[in-house]
Amino acid sequence: MSISESEADLPPNQTPSRANHPRPRGPAQRANALPPTYSRFAPPRSHYPAISSCRSVYAYKRLNHIEEGSYGVVFRAQDLETGDIVALKKLKLDEEKHGFPITSLREIMALMVCKHENVVGIREVVVGDTLTQVFIVMDFIEHDLKTLLTVMPTPFLISEIKTLVHQLLSAVAHCHANWVLHRDLKTSNLLMNNRGQIKVADFGLARKFGDPLGDMTQLVVTLWYRPPELLLGETVYSTAVDIWSVGCVFGELLLNEPLFQAKSEIDMLSLIFKLLGTPTEEIWPGFSKLPLVKTLNISSERRPTLHTKFPHVSDAGLDLLSRLLTYDPEQRITAEEALTHPYFRETPLPQHPDMFRSFPSLAAGEK
Repeated sequence: MSISESEADLPPNQTPSRANHPRPRGPAQRANALPPTYSRFAPPRSHYPAISSCRSVYAYKRLNHIEEGSYGVVFRAQDLETGDIVALKKLKLDEEKHGFPITSLREIMALMVCKHENVVGIREVVVGDTLTQVFIVMDFIEHDLKTLLTVMPTPFLISEIKTLVHQLLSAVAHCHANWVLHRDLKTSNLLMNNRGQIKVADFGLARKFGDPLGDMTQLVVTLWYRPPELLLGETVYSTAVDIWSVGCVFGELLLNEPLFQAKSEIDMLSLIFKLLGTPTEEIWPGFSKLPLVKTLNISSERRPTLHTKFPHVSDAGLDLLSRLLTYDPEQRITAEEALTHPYFRETPLPQHPDMFRSFPSLAAGEK
C-alpha cells in the first residue's frame, strides 16, 4: 500500500485530518473518500464574523442634548471617523440592581430584527468607562412628529397624511411579520426626516410575541393611544394593540391635535365611548367578561359620532379610521390589510416623499 506525500510527512501514529485531505474529483476517488464532516441533509452553514468587543463611546463627539425619556437620554453626536451625524441614546442603568435591563435588551433586539426603511436604523452599541455607561447608536432623524405638528405653520395636506399613514402601516406590518409588538406607538415616537420619511422609534416597550399568545402586562401604550381592551384589563393581546394606536395617530394627523386627550383611564374610556358608541356583546363578543367591565357605570347607550368629528374626511377615510378603531381586536383590520385600503387609491393620491416641505430641526438646534 503506497503512502501519499502528505501522509509521509506526518509524525508516527498520526493520521491525516479531513481538513488536509485532498477533495476527490472523479467517481473512483469519491467512492474511496473520507465521509463528510456534516450531514448531507443539513443546509450549508453561513460564516459569521468573529465576536468582538464594543467600540468606545469616545469614538463619537456629543453635539447637543435632544430629549430624555423613561429608558434613556438621547444626544446628537458625530462619528469622529466618518463624520456621520447620529443619535446616541444613553441607557439609564444607574438605578439598575438586577443586571442589564430587559427593556433595553428588547429594544436592541427589536431594532436588529425589524430593519426597514420606515424603522429607525441601529448602527452599534458602544460603551463608556463604567458598566453603567452603555449607548445605542442610531441614525439621526431631524424631527419627531409631535413637535412638528406644534410648530408647523399649516397642517399636513390630506395627500401628505396618506403618505405618512401608509409608511407607518408599512413599518408596523414589517414588525408584526417579524413577531414584534411595538406597544408604544404615538406621534412623539414617530420620527420624520426632511425627505418625507417616517421612522418608527423608541422600542423600549417592544417585545416578541408568539402563537399561541401568552399573558402580557396591560400597563403598556401611552394612555391617549391605549386600546379599550387594555384599559379593561385584558392580558392576552396581540398585534391589534398597535393597530389601535395607528388609528389614534391617523386621527391626530387629520385633526392636528390628539384624538383622545384623557386625564385618566376612566376618562379615556368615556371619550372612546363618546366617539365610537357604547360597546356591546353584539359588536364585541366577550366584552362583558373583561376583568374591569363590572367596575364601569354604563348608564345609557351612545351612538357613534365619527362622522361628526371628521366632517371633511371622505367615506373611504372614515371607513379606514373606523376599522383601525374597531372595538373587537379580532375584527380590527391588520396592518397588511390596511396597506391595500381604497383610501390610498382615491384622489388626492399620496404625496411623493420628495415633495414634502422641509422644516428647521429643533433636535439639531436649528431655528
